[in-house]
Amino acid sequence: MDFVVDELVTYMGTMENLEDVEDNRPLPNIQWVMEVDRAEASRYGTNLATIGSIIQLVTNGIKVGEYRPDDAEDELDIRVRFPIDERGIEQLDKLLMPTPQGNIPISNFVKRVPKQNVSKIRRENSQRVWRIQANVVPDVNVNAEIDKVRAWVASQNFDQRVDINFDGNTQQQESSETFLLQALFGALFLMAMILITQFNSLYRAFLILSAVVLSTVGVVLGLIITGSSFGVVMTGVGVIALAGIVVNNNIVLIDTYARLVKSGMAPLNAIVQTGAQRLRPVLLTTVTTVVGLMPMVFQFNIDFFTPSVVIGSPTSFIWVGLAQAIVFGLSFATVLTLILTPVFLALPVHLKSRRALKREQGRLAGQRLRRRFGRRRSPMPAE
Repeated sequence: MDFVVDELVTYMGTMENLEDVEDNRPLPNIQWVMEVDRAEASRYGTNLATIGSIIQLVTNGIKVGEYRPDDAEDELDIRVRFPIDERGIEQLDKLLMPTPQGNIPISNFVKRVPKQNVSKIRRENSQRVWRIQANVVPDVNVNAEIDKVRAWVASQNFDQRVDINFDGNTQQQESSETFLLQALFGALFLMAMILITQFNSLYRAFLILSAVVLSTVGVVLGLIITGSSFGVVMTGVGVIALAGIVVNNNIVLIDTYARLVKSGMAPLNAIVQTGAQRLRPVLLTTVTTVVGLMPMVFQFNIDFFTPSVVIGSPTSFIWVGLAQAIVFGLSFATVLTLILTPVFLALPVHLKSRRALKREQGRLAGQRLRRRFGRRRSPMPAE
């Protein structure tokens, strides 16, 4: 696993758009282990307990009792150990061990050995975990850099026991994306139920909801033209808000068309009349919404207390994705509403007239055939 972490940290360090690459592996350090030669110690008449007590005089001290002050609730340990200037690592080699033969240097049967120290092992769900993190330089798409790392990891032949997951912003974006998709489909489902109930027509409900789906094409085109990135949260919320405006514009057209047809007007004439009557309300809705959101698109921040106008402030940057989604999507959807919606309203009328025309042509052709064969079968006059 150390090899995988080293390889990944090295690769991320070579990426131009990443900085401050680091991991949470413990820094290399050592711990001193006192190895006792028991056979040699027994020759001098000492044991491990005595040796441990003498070594504690240099380290944590020997506990000789407990004491609880009047102003404390917990007891304090009373420990005996050497002065501060005699507690160094070198002092461990200079200790004298009391034995029956007298004071013997502890180095005769105790050896100080350095070993690798593991300060902490991090585990999640019983699995050992190491984290690698880095910052992305300003004005760089985070998702693009994550995709590069994903592609590099997929191209490597790492051990199958090593599982590499992306956390942080990636996990939050995936969670937000799942929630917003569920919210969008839930909103579309509720809209469909209400539209079917009110219009009593699956075709008209489908026509309105298709305009909502097609409006997202305008959002994507706008982001591509401006070179902006798709923010999962704010752009997603903008798409959901856009759906309500697009549905309202299409309802205005289709409801007017239904009332005109119900009043006795011919369907094609009703479509033309609907476009003439509802052109102004649809355009007013679009223009007022787009113009009202332009300060957010261009990041204008007006401070009424100073007063002053700031362009590109951090607070206005948050709402850019939402505003762009509504502006581009609504502008594109307005064209669809004024052109495609009347066309699709006329489509059933056109298909119905074509079927009627074909039936009439078939009926006339059948009559001509019956007349022709009828004359051939007529009896000859008697002489």
